[in-house]
Amino acid sequence: MKAEDAAQLFKALGDENRLRIIEHICRQGEVCACELLDKLDVSQPTLSHHMKLLRDSGLVSARKDGRWMHYSLDKARFNEAVRHIERYC
Repeated sequence: MKAEDAAQLFKALGDENRLRIIEHICRQGEVCACELLDKLDVSQPTLSHHMKLLRDSGLVSARKDGRWMHYSLDKARFNEAVRHIERYC
């Protein structure tokens, strides 16, 4: 993983709401945006902002189903981040 990729990924994880999103997706496997809106008690534009950062980092993928987006964790990318950290420990 290149340094700039790692920085983008860790920046995406550097927010409490985004960490909650990742935790919720890990537990559920795939999560509808409607569920995240209820769970996090954030506005739709705020959730969209968080999801854009998580998608841009490669941690989360999305699929559209009707009017809702469904999000899932890219486990390979997540494991790549873990391996990146382990190189320094």
